[in-house]
Amino acid sequence: MPGIRVVLADDHPVVRQGIRDMIEEAGDIQVVAEAADGEEALAMVAAHRPDVVVLDVRMPKRSGVEVTRRVAEQYPGVRVLILTAYDDDPYVYALLKAGAAGYILKTADSDDLVRAVRLVAEGRPALAPEVAQKMVGRLAGGPRSVGDEVVQPLSDRELEVLQLAAKGLTNRGIGLSLSISDRTVQGHLANIYSKLHVNTRTEAVLKAVELGWLALDSLTAS
Repeated sequence: MPGIRVVLADDHPVVRQGIRDMIEEAGDIQVVAEAADGEEALAMVAAHRPDVVVLDVRMPKRSGVEVTRRVAEQYPGVRVLILTAYDDDPYVYALLKAGAAGYILKTADSDDLVRAVRLVAEGRPALAPEVAQKMVGRLAGGPRSVGDEVVQPLSDRELEVLQLAAKGLTNRGIGLSLSISDRTVQGHLANIYSKLHVNTRTEAVLKAVELGWLALDSLTAS
């Protein structure tokens, strides 16, 4: 079975080595390239087309936010997992809005890091509990509107699909739970993204929570 291919981007060589050792020990994850700055990270993504980019927030030349946005726009099949020491609200919100599929902290243990890589590789969101709590606080205390966007209501089935996606189920898992095909699940997700004006599952979950369509605890990674 082919492993998960990862590009690892962090400007500290010792940190990169430590992260590499942790995730490759799992056996099903391979670091195919490393990058010491944002520009190099984009170049490595272009050259290797990995499944996941494990990315720090603060890097020379291009920030984590800019790299995330570029990867989401140019390489939609590549998932971005933010691994950083920073859990400040502006970082979290900006990176998730830019298209990051996951956000965990460098204080996470090896099992949590490996789990997060696997989750985002499968197209599932992965948020550290501390990060999820910050998003819960922001959404709970913020406005209930979504600006000038016209957000169409989801159908009952689309809401069921999104609820299961928020729990971390794969397309296949959602299909089995609802007795529908993987292709039908993909169609429902495409409709959900279009209606909510988002591009990823993580963004869809955040928007649905903001609108009050999903419970706040749907943000917590499992």
